[in-house]
Amino acid sequence: MSTPIKVDIWSDVQCPWCYIGKRKFEAGVVEFGGEVEVEYHSFELSPDTPVEYEGTPVEYLSERKGMPVEQVEQMLERVTGIAKDVGLDYDYDHVHQTNTVISHELIHFAKSKGRQLEMKERLLKAYFINGEHVGRIPNLVAIAVELGYDEAEVTEALESHRFLKDVKEDVALAQEYGIQGVPFFVIDGKYGVSGAQEASAFANVLAQVASERDAS
Repeated sequence: MSTPIKVDIWSDVQCPWCYIGKRKFEAGVVEFGGEVEVEYHSFELSPDTPVEYEGTPVEYLSERKGMPVEQVEQMLERVTGIAKDVGLDYDYDHVHQTNTVISHELIHFAKSKGRQLEMKERLLKAYFINGEHVGRIPNLVAIAVELGYDEAEVTEALESHRFLKDVKEDVALAQEYGIQGVPFFVIDGKYGVSGAQEASAFANVLAQVASERDAS
């Protein structure tokens, strides 16, 4: 193939299936063996969540979904087990439930520097594994500085909300496509794959696109 297969992924930093789906997709790309170009797009699962939500993820999901606490705990136990199967150690006891819009702005900032994928991975790890707060500017700046970004530049970008427009454009495009849940993968601009599918499912779609390109 002369050009890589483009994959656009809608995802949220606080979406457990998005991190699992990321690992399964990455395994699918390896299985496929061809060149793939990935671009992440913002999706806000809970745009009305306060930055300083006082409760736990269990309490939040119980309130939001109207589910008994025991049922939510079982649900999180199940997703934690599935995450472990792909090498991710979720730590829900230390997750800070928060508003993720500024973390999406930071991902767009990193994208403007050609380093979006690295930032996406780091923020998912921050939220699910490290117990870091991904809703507050000082915490996000600290993460960016750790990755080698200039502190003043990141602070200015986040405090001015320079990339908020890009976040909102991603969200609007998701609505236009009819995307209601994440992760959602748009492959080569024409095939939609919803959810954290198995690696083989991603490999098969990529191989199909490659064979269609070869035939045209």
